[in-house]
Amino acid sequence: MTVIAPRTAFFPPKLERDRDDVLIVREVPWQDPLVAFTPFADDPVAALLHGDGENEMGRWSYIAASPFSTLTVDADLKSFVDNNPVAGDAFDVLQDLLNRYRTTATNTPAPFYSGAVGFFGYELGRLVENLPAPRLGVTNPTMVVGLYDVVAAFDHIDKKAWVMATGFPEADVDRRTARAHSRAQWLIDQISDASPALLNTTESKWSSDRTRDDIECAILNTIEYINAGDIFQANITQRHTAERPPDVTAWDLFRRLRQTVSSPFGAYVAGNPTFQVLSASPERFLHVTKKGDVETRPIKGTRPRHTNPVADAALADELTNSEKDLAENLMIVDLMRNDISRVCDAGSVSVPQHCALETFARVHHLVSVVTGKLRPEKTAVDLLRACFPGGSVTGAPKVRAMEIIHHQEPVARGPYCGAIGWIGFDGAMDTSIVIRNLTVDGDSVIAQAGGGIVADSDPALEYEEAMVKIRPLLSVLDPTALA
Repeated sequence: MTVIAPRTAFFPPKLERDRDDVLIVREVPWQDPLVAFTPFADDPVAALLHGDGENEMGRWSYIAASPFSTLTVDADLKSFVDNNPVAGDAFDVLQDLLNRYRTTATNTPAPFYSGAVGFFGYELGRLVENLPAPRLGVTNPTMVVGLYDVVAAFDHIDKKAWVMATGFPEADVDRRTARAHSRAQWLIDQISDASPALLNTTESKWSSDRTRDDIECAILNTIEYINAGDIFQANITQRHTAERPPDVTAWDLFRRLRQTVSSPFGAYVAGNPTFQVLSASPERFLHVTKKGDVETRPIKGTRPRHTNPVADAALADELTNSEKDLAENLMIVDLMRNDISRVCDAGSVSVPQHCALETFARVHHLVSVVTGKLRPEKTAVDLLRACFPGGSVTGAPKVRAMEIIHHQEPVARGPYCGAIGWIGFDGAMDTSIVIRNLTVDGDSVIAQAGGGIVADSDPALEYEEAMVKIRPLLSVLDPTALA
């Protein structure tokens, strides 16, 4: 049963005893989600999924704070629920948790109202395929997902906001309802009292994990694998690190990132007190509706923007007519079609959009859309497992490409090239590929970027394309990076 209450209401109405769905919905005044999240910026586990409001993909922002349970997967891929070790791989454990709190609420004002929110690191791919062990010295969590019974949703297009609560983990209807009202009021009080925090802007310098020659050599090695027939394409990336200034928090860095990079899938995800993932991704990974409609939107093909409109249009035209970029995109479309076909109805997978130009603040991209219909016995988690990691950040064939990536890149990717997003207790899901991101690891800040390598790639041009993607990230701490 869905209970919609005015903002001043607190005590629940009498519930029907034969129904166990509880959802309290309270409309609240619109405010900037970047302000509303301020009270939770120092929480050890919390998330702001931040849309830019430019289109339907970026319509929503969500605040998820104070999880009632947390699933953490360590560098050895061992799973822990609320710090207690549990048997089973991360995907199985996550599915079990979601099954415990299934809801069927309808007519909700926002697509997501309670469920799991967090990040899924690239190295989770080892649970899906037989891949090399992670690099030595990796101690950070590979995955952190909180289970949230109360969520604030912000509609950037209509400028409306709601707080929604389900009362989990309580099982009894009366106790759930009381908890849902209490938790909704708690979150309303928190965001209502929020005020903008001071934005610290101290700067720092970056250093690359490899020289340009080393990176171009890795790209050349990958081309040799392609010419030998091992693969058709692999995504080769580079990594930059900087010291985090003592007066600059991860929350400062995220707000600076959002000032620099506008995109539909912004995200601030705290995995523990010293580890945060900050993303400004343009790329939707996997979207599933409650009815099982599936969409993925792989990006392959990039050109920089130009301040001169004529030159900018020329760059866009060059991209849309680039045989190399079109072929690169097609390879990944075929890979994603294959991946989602593992869990979708036979004959339901299609490509309604192929290599369409999409323009962002600093880059042009070629974006394709692959859709399907989830089989009735399959779940969003099954889809996530079948497609993980995303084909646009691995290559084709995927497993061999990932083996080559392991040998060409000196460090583990961590959250980068994994996924961030939400999975609702109602079975819906929306995730993005973790690109255009910063990772805060204690006193260090990490920025990563790369691109797809194919047979006719030019190592120097591929290096420059990666730098086009990473320079806005570097400018968050070093404004001269964009000079």
